[in-house]
Amino acid sequence: LETIHRLFTIHVTPEITMEVNPGTVDMKKLKMYRSTGINRLNIGVQSFNDANLLFLGRIHNSANAKSVIEESRKAGFDNIGLDLIYGLPGHKKDSWRMDLQTAIDFAPEHLSCYMLTYEKNTPLWKKMENKSFLPLPDKITVDLFNTTIDFLESNGYMQYEISNFARSSAGTIQKNTSRHNLKYWSSAPYIGLGPSAHSFMEPARFWNVRSVEKYIHLLNNGQRAIEEEEVLTAEQMITEAIYLGLRKTDGIDMDAYNKNFSISFIRQFEEVINELKNEKLIYLEKGKCRLSRKGMLFLDSIVPMFVNKIP
Repeated sequence: LETIHRLFTIHVTPEITMEVNPGTVDMKKLKMYRSTGINRLNIGVQSFNDANLLFLGRIHNSANAKSVIEESRKAGFDNIGLDLIYGLPGHKKDSWRMDLQTAIDFAPEHLSCYMLTYEKNTPLWKKMENKSFLPLPDKITVDLFNTTIDFLESNGYMQYEISNFARSSAGTIQKNTSRHNLKYWSSAPYIGLGPSAHSFMEPARFWNVRSVEKYIHLLNNGQRAIEEEEVLTAEQMITEAIYLGLRKTDGIDMDAYNKNFSISFIRQFEEVINELKNEKLIYLEKGKCRLSRKGMLFLDSIVPMFVNKIP
């Protein structure tokens, strides 16, 4: 951080976020992080239910999670985000509401509520393949998704992306949204420093080597520590603009799209837009194309409908 401040011109009010997991931090570390200038903490709670944490393979328990949140406040953090997961096998609405209630009792500035997905070849995926458990039926998962939005919005948290909510009160909603996440979702450029870090400078995306030793060796020998680089095609950039834009509750800014790609969004996708509007999956209003709540559930099916119309 000292080197970054020495080499770059940093915004006068930067958002400097650190991701931490309960069970790996204590008050001493939290105070040290805060003293370095880190001013936003994102805590990977996942659940306040010990059985759920055990299923997810987390090393912390509910008591650890609660303690870290309390200690973070005492250490001076006034911008805290919590990550939660729902849609676990056997997950009930009452249990999920208890998790949400426990979370908002701590009044975090931000909440990320992610639907559990099973990534191929992970331990959870293999257990599912071996029939160690049955995934939650889609109907119940949809119910939990709607419960999340209804509960959080009724308790002062505004949904600004499919899985992300910011605590809102007069003049604070802009402050409480995650600034770095909004940059990714808006295809803004970013620099990644360190092993495995990704960078994006339109139209190029590149990422560093994973090995710490190799990373240091390359830099010490005056070489770039780049593992790989790709130059995005116009089609890839349009695809990302659609996918990321539709994730935000604000939706796709059609004027910005028209300017960036020198083409009319409405003319290009007129057929798809009309079909989705008729099914009440999207809305066009105030220059934005955005998903309805129902549409958010079908994002991964809706995006290909647009992509298939890209010349």
